[in-house]
Amino acid sequence: MGKNPLIILGADHAGFKIKEFIKRELLKKNYPLQDVGTFSLKRVDYPDYAEKLALEVRKNKQRKGILACGTGIGASIAANKIAGIRAALVSNSRDARLSIEHNNANVLVLGGRPFNKEETKRIIRIWLNSSFQGGRHQRRLKKISNLEKKYLGAVK
Repeated sequence: MGKNPLIILGADHAGFKIKEFIKRELLKKNYPLQDVGTFSLKRVDYPDYAEKLALEVRKNKQRKGILACGTGIGASIAANKIAGIRAALVSNSRDARLSIEHNNANVLVLGGRPFNKEETKRIIRIWLNSSFQGGRHQRRLKKISNLEKKYLGAVK
């Protein structure tokens, strides 16, 4: 795979524990990390951290983000409001692979309550090591980009 991409991590209070678990796992594998918070179990609002993470991810096409909230649903909705972000809510390794192969997702979203450590490790490994297939999928991503331009504003 070559040089590991910068991984941006973010979560609300309900995703804090899974974020910290993922951080430890990625550090073991020498991934460069940037953590945009939250940094405790103190109650916060997931849209704030989804926005911080999404803005960092879209600065560079080589960056990837991993985001978490209680279910992952709210965080994925919020992150996808940022033009240039393709946040995929994933709960199994098959979806992790397809989110990259078919959708070239640049943000992986996970639910933090509850989470299974072994399945989380498997999802992260597969997501980080899968490759976008292009072809018919590229045509679909262009259509998504056109929707962003039409409704969200152009990517900067």
